[in-house]
Amino acid sequence: MLSDTQIKKLKIKDKDYSISDGQGLQLLIKVSDTKLWEFRYTSPTIVNSSKAFKRRKTSFGTYPQTTLKIARAKRNDFINLINQGIDPLEQKKIDKQEIVIKENSNFKLIADEWLEFESKRTIEATHKRKKATFKNDIYPYFANKSINDITHQDIIEVVKKKSKKGLEGANKLFRNLNTVWKFAITKGLCKSNPFNDLIKDLIIPKNETKHFSKITDIDKLKELVNKIYTYDGHYSTVAMLKFVLHIPLRADNLSNLKWEYIDLDNKTLTIPRALMKAKNKNMPDFKMPLTDTVIKILKEQLELTGYQEFVFLGVGGKPINPVTPNAGLKRMGFIDDKKQTLHSFRGTFRSLVDTYQKEHNTSFEAKERALDHHERNKVVKAYSHQAEYFEQMKPLMEWWSCFIDELLDEVKGV
Repeated sequence: MLSDTQIKKLKIKDKDYSISDGQGLQLLIKVSDTKLWEFRYTSPTIVNSSKAFKRRKTSFGTYPQTTLKIARAKRNDFINLINQGIDPLEQKKIDKQEIVIKENSNFKLIADEWLEFESKRTIEATHKRKKATFKNDIYPYFANKSINDITHQDIIEVVKKKSKKGLEGANKLFRNLNTVWKFAITKGLCKSNPFNDLIKDLIIPKNETKHFSKITDIDKLKELVNKIYTYDGHYSTVAMLKFVLHIPLRADNLSNLKWEYIDLDNKTLTIPRALMKAKNKNMPDFKMPLTDTVIKILKEQLELTGYQEFVFLGVGGKPINPVTPNAGLKRMGFIDDKKQTLHSFRGTFRSLVDTYQKEHNTSFEAKERALDHHERNKVVKAYSHQAEYFEQMKPLMEWWSCFIDELLDEVKGV
C-alpha cells in the first residue's frame, strides 16, 4: 500500500510507470511529472469477443488534487458496485443520464420542442390548432410536471375531459400525446411510454362513423350553384366558392392558396406536397389541370388580389378564414337536409363523378388523385404515373366544369 510520503518521493523516469496501491488502484507517473490515479477492474456484466468478462480502466483524477484517501474511497465505492454485479462505468453513464433527464424532463419544454419539430411537417393552420389544443387542454394539467411523473391516470383524466368536448378532438389529443412521449424517448428524456399500456377504446367512447354532409341531388346542386354565382358577399368569399365548385380542394389548401401555385398560361395548379394532407416526401407535388371556367374565375380574382401573396384574401391582407365561406353557405340557406360546407364539395364531386362515370369514362385512380387521395400502407407509385394521372384528370375536370356550368340559369347571364 502506498503512503503520501512514498508518493511525494516518486521520481519521473524516461517512460511512464505505475505503482500499485492494491485492489486495482494504481498511480501512474508520467514523463511529464503528472501523477494520475487509475483503477483497473473486471466488468461483472460486459464481455469481450472471447466471451470473457472484459477488463476495464478508469481515472480518478490527478495527485495531489485527488488525495490518496479520496482515491481509495472511490476505489471502495467501485468495488462495492462490482460486488453487487454492477459495472461502475456503466452505472456512471446511467447516473449522468438521470441528471440530464431530471434537468430537461419538464413536460412543457418537451412538448414545445415537439411542436416546433412538427411545425416543419404540417401546414400553418394545422399547426396553430395543435398549439391551441396543448395550450387549452394539456398545459393547464401537465405544464409544471416532469414527463416521467405523469401517470396513466393523469393522461386518462385529461383525455376524458377532452372527449366531453368532442370525440374527434379527444382522439387527436390522444395521438398527439402519444407522439410527444415517443419524441421524449427518442431524445433520451423519458424511459417509457405510458400509452403502450393504455386501451384507447376504454377511455374514448366509440363514435358512429358520420360522413360529411354533401349535396348529390341535382336540383339542390343547381340551387347551390346559382346561389353561389349570385351571392352578394365579400368578393373573396364568392370567388372561393365558385372556385371550389370546380376544383374540390381541402379547406386549408383553399384558404392558403397562393398565386405562385397557379400557372394561368399552362392552365395548371401545383401545390407543394408539404402543404397537402398526405405529406410523404417521396410523393410529387399535387398537380391539377385548370379548365377555362376556372381560369376565368382566377383572372377576375387576379385583378383584386394579384398584388398580394394569397389568392383569396380576408381582412388585413391575410388569407380568408374557412369559417367565412361556410357562414356564407349558411346564409344562402344550405343547412339541415341540404347542408353544405367547404369540405362537402369534395364529397359532392366524388359522388357525382361516380354516378356519371359513363359520361367521362375516367379511371378510378384519376378520380382519387383529383382529391389527392392515396392508398395507405403501400409504396407510392413512381413519378411517371403521376404525369399519367394528370393527363387523365384533364378530361375529368373539363367534364366536371361543364357539368357545373350547365346548372347555371341562362337568364342570369352568368
